[in-house]
Amino acid sequence: MKIADIDLGPRPLMLAPMEDVTDPSFRLICKEMGADMVTTEFVSSDALIRNIAATTRKLEISPAERPAAIQIYGRDVESMVEAAKIVEEANPDVLDLNFGCPVKKVAGKGGGAGLLRDIPKMLEITRAIVNTVKIPVTVKTRLGWDHDSRIIVTLAEQLQDCGIQALAVHGRTRSQMYTGHADWEMIAKVKENPRLTIPVIGNGDIATPQAALEAFTKYGVDGVMVGRASIGAPWIFREMRAAVDGTTMEPLTNAEKLAIIRRQIHESVGRIDEYRGILHIRRHLAASPLFKGIPNFRDTRIAMLRASTLEELEAILADVASRCLDIG
Repeated sequence: MKIADIDLGPRPLMLAPMEDVTDPSFRLICKEMGADMVTTEFVSSDALIRNIAATTRKLEISPAERPAAIQIYGRDVESMVEAAKIVEEANPDVLDLNFGCPVKKVAGKGGGAGLLRDIPKMLEITRAIVNTVKIPVTVKTRLGWDHDSRIIVTLAEQLQDCGIQALAVHGRTRSQMYTGHADWEMIAKVKENPRLTIPVIGNGDIATPQAALEAFTKYGVDGVMVGRASIGAPWIFREMRAAVDGTTMEPLTNAEKLAIIRRQIHESVGRIDEYRGILHIRRHLAASPLFKGIPNFRDTRIAMLRASTLEELEAILADVASRCLDIG
């Protein structure tokens, strides 16, 4: 699969953009685990053009994680175009436009999936950015605003006509948020449209290696984007890669997985500071399947998620390792 001249190889696995999740450390680990392309956290166009420090830091991409995309969101043409110019100067491989975020603070203000209620503006933004920057532009969106407006097949053609180089489709409407099941039959209809020539990337409910394989073999997408299943488990890309390629791969041990979690903790602290770095990593700790199924783990889990220093957190993880994971 190619995005413009960027060759991602056959059946690429891609890390979805996730706010407070896809920081530089996590992206790099996912890349090492087998992700073929990664994407930054959401970048607000308004905050970017106001030069907000926390936002501009999101533009930092290391050579080791490439190819990488920077994703921006906004609700008006002017700010999105200005933000696109700033992003291009940061030299990502791809500029991605977020027309799919369903959360109220984004979609409710007309950005992200909110633009599914104003298709002319979405297309105007897309066309203006494509005509402004020289790097490849892609789009991530949803099936439609709600069940009665699942317009994605037609919308995909319209976005292609604007000049985008690939389209990622989350198989839910905005109204669904993250509930129910992703409709992969609708994603398949987008891919089956003979008038569509750009790559179609499927997203939604890809939580197992088998689901990743089925996305390619049953629904025919060009690429698969993995989101929530990777939180606290970046090794999911390694497992999916083996399934998609039909190869046998020795599974990581619990010790190796815990070492990855510890690496994330230390890199998060090193990138920000101890207090905020630990706050940031709690989402990964809470979601990680490494700790699921451990008997009588409730009190330890609470302590782990309340730890406020690196020393305290390391002591808890060492205890978990010795008591519960048989990894010493």
